[in-house]
Amino acid sequence: MAFEANNFNVARKVVLPKSEVNVECNISITDEITKVLSVSAEACVSGSEVLNGVINYSAYADVCIVYLNNEGEIGKVNSTCPFSSKISKESIKNGQKAVINLKVSDCSVESASGDNVKAVCNIEEEAFVVENVEVKSVKSSDEDVCCAEEVINVNRFIGEANDTAEITSELSLREPIKRVILTESQVLLKSVESGSNFVSISGEVVSRVLYLTENDKFEAGYIYENFKQELELEGATRESEVEAHACIKRDSVKVSLEQEEKGGKIILEIPVALSVKAYEKVEALVVKDLYSTQNDLKITTMSFDMTCVCPASVIESKIDGSLTLGDDRPRVDKIMFVGGNSVVVTNSFLSNGEITIEGIARTSVVYLNDEDSSLNSVALEVPFVITDKFDVENEGGTLNISAIVCDVDVAVKRGRELFYDAKIKAYVNYSCDEVSGVISEVEAVEAYAEKDYGMELVFAKAGQTSWDIAKEARVKEDLLLAQNPEVVFPLQDDEKLVLFYQKVNG
Repeated sequence: MAFEANNFNVARKVVLPKSEVNVECNISITDEITKVLSVSAEACVSGSEVLNGVINYSAYADVCIVYLNNEGEIGKVNSTCPFSSKISKESIKNGQKAVINLKVSDCSVESASGDNVKAVCNIEEEAFVVENVEVKSVKSSDEDVCCAEEVINVNRFIGEANDTAEITSELSLREPIKRVILTESQVLLKSVESGSNFVSISGEVVSRVLYLTENDKFEAGYIYENFKQELELEGATRESEVEAHACIKRDSVKVSLEQEEKGGKIILEIPVALSVKAYEKVEALVVKDLYSTQNDLKITTMSFDMTCVCPASVIESKIDGSLTLGDDRPRVDKIMFVGGNSVVVTNSFLSNGEITIEGIARTSVVYLNDEDSSLNSVALEVPFVITDKFDVENEGGTLNISAIVCDVDVAVKRGRELFYDAKIKAYVNYSCDEVSGVISEVEAVEAYAEKDYGMELVFAKAGQTSWDIAKEARVKEDLLLAQNPEVVFPLQDDEKLVLFYQKVNG
């Protein structure tokens, strides 16, 4: 009695435990810092390698510091701090594909002396690996084995693709510009579409530019630049589900200034790293039940889970908050500018058809105090909670959220109360595991005793199918149906069925 392998592959995504890495940046500048006004940082992965038990990756923290020098002028320094780290877990295997998302939970200047600044960044690591896992299944063409087959839908991992979109943004101004103080660019994915052997990603790069006019006035402007990029991905189809991620290569952002007679133009060249992973639903023909007419069988059933990816969505909301300065800090007589705008998602969950996103929005407020004509700054942290409709069949899956903050505005009241409001946009990837089971192994135990009678009366119960009865009687279903043509299955009532056997005399 022979049983053949009928194995198939399913996508399996494993979310790895969150961890944290501290990155120390020693930044040399050609200026002498007397006061740090704002500090912000973003982190991005530049490369990774998946080995058995570990993911090694290289990355960098891009730190931006706005400061006051010893001549009372505002300066800025950007520094790219490369670092490497690893994520360890026994289940990580060579050949898996990994996604690593880095979030800067905190960045501070530990020391600033002379022309050297030491900044420390706390970076949270979020990662998952995905692969196709083989599921064991069996089939048989043995004449004595009866098989009931069914078609099941399984989700399979197609592959991944990576590319870089080069985005150019321009901000035209009506007055001459003395210099650009600060640029902050963020990327938000909006939609993903798949086609024949390609994936198309649409998104938006939001850049905030802070500059100083010839009249020594601080001004800021936002640039919203939509983009669409196609990535080649062999095996992708129109029905594929795609999970996408994006990150701005901040160390490669270029800023140039074009002066005109009555104004100017600030030009940003922004490289955006794009990554997609695609999945497809395929049909697998499997045996859902079987039996032998000649042998007792030992049947092993294996359960398996596969990852299914839902279409991504974009959520937008307004957030606000306030801060009251302590009496030990100089009062705010005039807000000069804000910088270091960022947002970190700290928690997210689904419940009753709604998604809840919790996080912290950050900015640094640089202000003037008239009493001593001093420039001061205060870090503003605004916790927020936003909710929106998010209807999925299974709410026990995994959320992966990237968020940006824009249209940031800070106002002051009575010199000590700061009011913050902004718009937050979040791109939500969601995946969940579905559990199913198949017959994975069959073994013939012992032969049945030969039937020494020519007829058998079967007492069948209401609700039984022809398959159920044939399996109990250890005969082929065709024989049962042929010898009981007037019976309708499944049975409405208890029935007495007759089976005739051809005896072979020795």
